[in-house]
Amino acid sequence: MSTIIKRAVVSTHLALAEAGVDMPGAVITGTGLGCIEDTEKFLTSMINDNEKFLKPTYFIHSTHNTISSQVAIRLKCNGYNNTFVHRGISFELALHDVMLLFMQKKVNNALVGGHDEMTPAYFSLLDRIGYWKKEIVPSSSLHLSKTTGSVAGEGSISFVLSEERSPSAYARIVDVTTFYNSNGTKDPSEEIEAFLSRHGLKPADIDLVMTGINGDVNDNNVYYHVLDTTFKNNLAGWYKHLSLEYFTSPAFGLHVSAQCLKSGSVPDHLRLKGISNGKLDHILLYNHFKNRNHSLVLLSSC
Repeated sequence: MSTIIKRAVVSTHLALAEAGVDMPGAVITGTGLGCIEDTEKFLTSMINDNEKFLKPTYFIHSTHNTISSQVAIRLKCNGYNNTFVHRGISFELALHDVMLLFMQKKVNNALVGGHDEMTPAYFSLLDRIGYWKKEIVPSSSLHLSKTTGSVAGEGSISFVLSEERSPSAYARIVDVTTFYNSNGTKDPSEEIEAFLSRHGLKPADIDLVMTGINGDVNDNNVYYHVLDTTFKNNLAGWYKHLSLEYFTSPAFGLHVSAQCLKSGSVPDHLRLKGISNGKLDHILLYNHFKNRNHSLVLLSSC
């Protein structure tokens, strides 16, 4: 198995074991580029062999839905199986799909994951279009960076979501939404306030705003604008100095946010600004991809 498949299988089994679930009703995956390592192997063999004697295994393993498929095969899960590949909001769309399944009463629980891997070729390709920093920057000071580009990362996070609360539950996902900012001129604050209003909440009701600040000055400025206007007096946090940047890193953001709700506190290494109001009932996870694709995940204690 490739690296990303191994990670997905391990994180899946750990999540299922902690949740006490033997067989999920659905397996849903979000991934930015899928099994890029096997894709590179297939393309390299095609070039080296002059498009002859191609190895089908590389192609079979290179498809984006290989992750969900391998997990389902190992679990012998014949239920709903889906994969979302939409760059920086792939994981959020997977979450949204689960919410729809719950609303339609099609499943009682589901296994959801965000998986991406880093390879030298993938790093070089994105480096050419300015995704990564040229200079060395400590991850702990990415929120202060004044240059473009972030720091490359990779990760595999799996969750078990259920309609009903269980003793092992970390938090409750109230709602998930995404919105598109085509030319970068829309003010995200308006969308955020409208999203909160639909659930009878005001910005002041949010105990922690978890942001996807990643070190790219252009991306950071979008987050700081929202924090300085809509959440001026709220406690704000960040997590990409721990996960670094990859397409499905918001899965890590959801993980640390759920951990905060379970423990009832926000660790110092996740705090960005502000002071805790003494309670932790609502967390808003806010991410955007290049100020085009924005996502909001509202969590509450359970």
